[in-house]
Amino acid sequence: MSRQDGASRRVSAHDADDSGTPILHVDMDAFFVSVELLERPELRGLPIIVGNKEGRSVVTSASYEARRYGVRAAMPVSQAMRLCPSAVVLPPHHGRYREYSDRVMEVFESVTPLVEPLSIDEAFLDVSGAVRLLGSPRTIAALVKQRVLDATGLPCSVGLASTKYVAKLASGLSKPDGLLVVPADETLAFLHPLPVGALWGVGGRTEEQLTNRGIRTIGQLASTPLSMLQRAVGEASGRRLLELANGIDPRGIELARREKSVSHEVTFPTDVSDPTILKRELLNLAGLVAIRLRKGGYAGRTISIRVRYADFSVVTRSRTIGEATNVGRRVYDEAASLFDDLDRGGRLVRLVGVKVDQLVPADEAGAGLWDPDEEWREAEQTIDRVASRFGDLAIAPASLLGKPRRRGLGSRGDSQGAGSTDQPLGPVDTER
Repeated sequence: MSRQDGASRRVSAHDADDSGTPILHVDMDAFFVSVELLERPELRGLPIIVGNKEGRSVVTSASYEARRYGVRAAMPVSQAMRLCPSAVVLPPHHGRYREYSDRVMEVFESVTPLVEPLSIDEAFLDVSGAVRLLGSPRTIAALVKQRVLDATGLPCSVGLASTKYVAKLASGLSKPDGLLVVPADETLAFLHPLPVGALWGVGGRTEEQLTNRGIRTIGQLASTPLSMLQRAVGEASGRRLLELANGIDPRGIELARREKSVSHEVTFPTDVSDPTILKRELLNLAGLVAIRLRKGGYAGRTISIRVRYADFSVVTRSRTIGEATNVGRRVYDEAASLFDDLDRGGRLVRLVGVKVDQLVPADEAGAGLWDPDEEWREAEQTIDRVASRFGDLAIAPASLLGKPRRRGLGSRGDSQGAGSTDQPLGPVDTER
């Protein structure tokens, strides 16, 4: 979720020049909140937080009304309630969000086969081939908005541009429920006044490095010598940022986006120091990650853990193995070994997470002359078959018996920041 609260909303006139803007970025507005309001229409116009009041849950999503008080995704709900005491807190329903996401993606695919989903609530569309049948890009964008509303009752915002990056910026600036065209010959005039932090790939540290050198707008970055940028942010990043700042983004629509990683995290209700409890949670998380890998047809070579201590400091450790795996026990063994190598000194732990990346299609993983995971692989494939008939929680490792297992949402992965979650159930909303 961005910091967009609708206060600086921009939309295009009906006669905006869309002749060179075949790329649409369609983004649902406050998606999780909007889905919840379908069941609670009497709450429209009020500040809404999707999350759990109990324990130390974080904000999954917030309405635009709540954002104006400073409420943001991933913020502790307790902090959000201090900022906005009048907010209504609604528990998340992740299965419902997935259902509505599927409906939205079906609408996109009814307009063009060139659809690239970015997360549960946004996608790029290339409508070049639909112009003859459906009209100009702006006409198609308005049609998409109406079809999504008719099919789901949910609002969305659309950005149109000559490139993916600019279309994504435009949709964010048009929120909520807007449509913004950036004519191809006005791309630089649109980009250059924006803050440098609006560039894809500019996080807090990079933004600080740039502003320390007097580079505060995209226009200033566009006129900065490449050598200076590369000294500031590295060779590859400097070149990429300079191209984006000058409106250069040659990427087309990726029809088969490969997940970059799969991860699960959990925040404990109270801080934990007992290594037995912590490693039992790693076992649970490793199993959930492996299930998602197998469901997606992937295996991965790099296994990582993430540990957040009670003082909010974070430690990550990773290890790359010889053959890619999607076996939960192998993922756990590596994660537990990484955990054992940490010098914790008895420190209290707030959060643990497990991630697998360097993903490849499972049928390309290729075991060696012998498969060290063979027995566990067969056992987990049996678990998958049982789960397909009786549900994900029908069978679990003996060490987890008597312990509530958490379901994974099974999202498209966290390549855009959506798969990793800072709470027991589901991801933080990536919508704007």
